[in-house]
Amino acid sequence: MIRSMTGYGRGECLSHDRRFKVEVKSVNHRYGDISIKLPRFLNPFEDAVRKRLAKDIQRGKADVFIHFETFTERDIRVTVNAAFADAYEHALRDLSSRYILPDGVTLSMLAAHPDIINVEKDSMDDATRIELWDTLSTALEQALLRFNAMREAEGGALKRDLLEKREKIRALLSKIAERAPAVTEEYAARLRERVAETLAQVGLAPDEGRLLTEIAVFADRSCIDEEITRLGSHIGQMGEILAAEGETVGRKLDFLVQELNREANTIGSKSSDAALTKLVVELKSEVEKIREQVQNIE
Repeated sequence: MIRSMTGYGRGECLSHDRRFKVEVKSVNHRYGDISIKLPRFLNPFEDAVRKRLAKDIQRGKADVFIHFETFTERDIRVTVNAAFADAYEHALRDLSSRYILPDGVTLSMLAAHPDIINVEKDSMDDATRIELWDTLSTALEQALLRFNAMREAEGGALKRDLLEKREKIRALLSKIAERAPAVTEEYAARLRERVAETLAQVGLAPDEGRLLTEIAVFADRSCIDEEITRLGSHIGQMGEILAAEGETVGRKLDFLVQELNREANTIGSKSSDAALTKLVVELKSEVEKIREQVQNIE
């Protein structure tokens, strides 16, 4: 199945009095680049999450966001820094007496200081770790299911478009192959006519041997049979790659497009015929369209 590198998926799971929300989104990238953003206390799960993502994401820049909520006191530990609170309270009383301030020290004043009361996620025992991973992995699988469904839907559209462009290239190649022999024939006719007209003015006859040599040199220099054959082979390979199942094909297609472009440029450089040049311009245009689409395929 052809997959696009662009996609989005969201998953959510509420279990064991905890809720995980996972979002996965990706854009085009030459290589695989996965960025995971999650609460710090969940860092022990990052490697497992990354390995799971790597099974489905080979190319593209993916950003993964993991949100966590807890509804159980087991996950929260509240501590009071009593020494810090004592020192802070003494400092406030000193300020109050020094500047004769009317308000005394209140509990809310002490509680407002971020370093006095600390709220922390409690350490994980084995049972908690299993419960957390069970909930997180469920949300992650949901997100990946929707993420991959979007990428496959777009990949299907890309595949259809590439196959259409492939057929256009096949048709252009047929026209180019049909036109190519006529180029040499027309050149030979024009050459004979020009030479005959020029020599007739001085009463000389054309040298048939030299004419044939000149025509042979032109034919060899402008021959595009090999390029046409290779282009035909390349578009055949494109069909095989697009039909492949269960593998990423973006890099293969990217390389193949480079070869298509190289052969099209070679034909263009050998062309001295207006009609043939026009066909080559159309050919290169279709190859460029394919190149742009291939940049979206994983």
